[in-house]
Amino acid sequence: MSFNKFNFHPHVAAGARAAGYVLPTPIQEQALPPVMSGRDVMGLAQTGTGKTAVYALPILHRLISGRRGQVRALVIAPTRELAEQINEAINTLGRQTGIRSISIYGGVGINPQMQKLKKGVEIVVACPGRLLDHIDRRTINLSGLEVLVVDEADQMFDMGFMPAIRQILKHIPRKRQTLLFSATMPDEIKKLARELLNDPVTVQVGKTAPPVLVSHALYPVEQHLKTAMLLELLHRTDTESVLVFTRTKHRAKRLGEQLVKAGFRTASLQGNLSQNKRQSAMEGFRDGTYQILVATDIAARGIDVSRISHVINYDISDTPEAYIHRIGRTGRAEKSGDAFTLVTRDDTATVRAIEKILGSPLRRNTIDGFNYSLPAPRKDAEFLRMPANVTRNRRAGRAR
Repeated sequence: MSFNKFNFHPHVAAGARAAGYVLPTPIQEQALPPVMSGRDVMGLAQTGTGKTAVYALPILHRLISGRRGQVRALVIAPTRELAEQINEAINTLGRQTGIRSISIYGGVGINPQMQKLKKGVEIVVACPGRLLDHIDRRTINLSGLEVLVVDEADQMFDMGFMPAIRQILKHIPRKRQTLLFSATMPDEIKKLARELLNDPVTVQVGKTAPPVLVSHALYPVEQHLKTAMLLELLHRTDTESVLVFTRTKHRAKRLGEQLVKAGFRTASLQGNLSQNKRQSAMEGFRDGTYQILVATDIAARGIDVSRISHVINYDISDTPEAYIHRIGRTGRAEKSGDAFTLVTRDDTATVRAIEKILGSPLRRNTIDGFNYSLPAPRKDAEFLRMPANVTRNRRAGRAR
């Protein structure tokens, strides 16, 4: 099936062709017909499966006729990076339609967003917090909304946005088309789907596991040797673009600095960065200025770089679902990818949980010539994992 079969408006079809859309991905093939017919849709798919086009193209097709200057479609996204990418995709696909789309999110001045809204737009891509701010200021009017999209719903839940989303729902019409997309389906998302969707069509692409084109490998190592092992892996592996995950923003910053000192073109992405610096790091990673991006889970949400060849977990994820989200960023668009995870003895339970959700054991690798017997330094223990009971005691002490 080609994109011609969907009978998009000629200006929308032209935008799809210009963006390189020729054959639909599995989720596009399954979900576009019900979306085009106006049905509510629950889409279960990983990041990188082409789901943005599942809602962007039908929205453009729908909005090309009818009134202009009023918000008729709203896309809610968990992070500013994802909001920017969605908005960019909509503007690219809709270049010949005259439909105006803007992104609104926190961390930047609100006045420019207010000015754009005042001039009139048809599509808004928003993060929940800033959207509520506009609603409270009455600088956005959602009474004419026809289509609501909630993207990366499970990430919204992880980031604590469910109350904000329910607050937003009070300000939009009940009669609308609603599309909800999620990579996983925890109970809270099932509950949200029941609240949002009316007789939905459910489209599921694959299982809640990383793409089959991803090769997984564990690298057992002592905590104090992680950086040395990471450098060894980077030197020995033919990499294109590498996303490295750490547990905390402090570790992301320090590890990024160490990789730069080792001669790698590296940027770090963590919560303390200004929006301009975050944007610069993302754009540099996309265009190849940086070969390596070191990030925390929260900072990395919304990253959409199709040519990531390797995801390396410097620190293992806290949950199997978080592992799936991380690994889903490689092995995309029919390309193969590799996922390396550095694990310590403290990670045994998490590894078992991940293997259970994958349905098979993960391969354990060692590196020939690597000195696994180096003792831990006495002083520099900044990357040592603090025992959970110590962390709890410290928090309790602060509370007292």
